[in-house]
Amino acid sequence: MVNLNLQGRNALVTGVADDGGFGWAIAKALKAAGARVYLASHPRVVGIVERILRRGQNAEARALPYGLEGEFQPDGLFGCDVEYDRFEDIPEEKRSTKAYKEGDVSIAGAMAQYQALSEGAPLDILIHAVAFSPEIQKNHLETSRSAYLTAQSVSAYSLVAMTRAALPLMQGRNASVVGLTYVAATRMTPGYGGGMASAKAALECDARALAWFAGEHGVRVNLVSAGPFPSRAARSIGDIQAMVDHTAARSPLRRPITAEEVADATLFLCSPLSSGVTGSILFVDAGFHVMNAL
Repeated sequence: MVNLNLQGRNALVTGVADDGGFGWAIAKALKAAGARVYLASHPRVVGIVERILRRGQNAEARALPYGLEGEFQPDGLFGCDVEYDRFEDIPEEKRSTKAYKEGDVSIAGAMAQYQALSEGAPLDILIHAVAFSPEIQKNHLETSRSAYLTAQSVSAYSLVAMTRAALPLMQGRNASVVGLTYVAATRMTPGYGGGMASAKAALECDARALAWFAGEHGVRVNLVSAGPFPSRAARSIGDIQAMVDHTAARSPLRRPITAEEVADATLFLCSPLSSGVTGSILFVDAGFHVMNAL
C-alpha cells in the first residue's frame, strides 16, 4: 500500500479566510499527511481565522480528514496582502489602518515571518489560493480598468511574485507550487465577472511559464481547476448555487464537487507521487470540462 507521507515537509498556504473554502480543506489535508503548515491570510481576516482556530463552535471544521484523530492547528499564522511585494509598496493610508499595523504584511514580509516561525526551515510546498476583484458582480463590459487590473494583480501576478519570493527556500527539494484556477479561463462563463475570467487565463499562462523557470531549480508548478463551489467567498459572485447546480447537471458524474476532493488532488500534486508532473492543470470538476454543451 502506498503511504502518502509528508513528514518533514513545510507548507505555506495563502488565502485562508474561513473554514469553508478550498484553502482551509487543503491546509487540513497537508497537516493530516504530516506536513508542518503555515497560513498566510489577508491582514483583514487574520483575526477571523484565529477565532476559528479556537472557538468551540468551529471544532467540527477543525477535525482532521481521512479518519484521523485530532484537529487542525497551523504551525503559524500571519498576515499577507499578496497585492504588495515589499513593505514600501503598501500605500501609506493602508499602513495606518488596524489590519496593517502589525508589521510588514507584504509578500517579502510574509516570507520573513515564515522563516522566523519555522526557525529558518526550507519551504517544500506553496499553495496559492487567492483570487479577488472589487467588481466581481459586474459583467465584462461594465468592469472598470482599475478593477480589471486589481483582479490581475491579486489573482494572477501574485503567483509569480510569491513563487519568486519563495524560490530561494525551495531549491533542490522537489518542491511544489500549486494554485487554483477555474474553467472560465478558457470558456465564457456568464456571472464570473469583474475581470476574474481574464485573471484566471493569465494565471494559467503564468503557471506554464513558471513551470519552466522554476523547473531549473527543481521546483514544480501546477494548477487545480476546481468546479464551482458555494464557499463564502464565492457567494460574492451572485447566485453561486445556481452555478453549482447548472454545472452538476451537465457533468459526467452528475454531481457537484466537494472541497475535500480539491484538497485530495492538491495533496497529490504536493507529494512525491507527482514528482514528474509540472506545468499541468488537474481538473476537479466532476468532468464538466470535457463537455461541449454549457
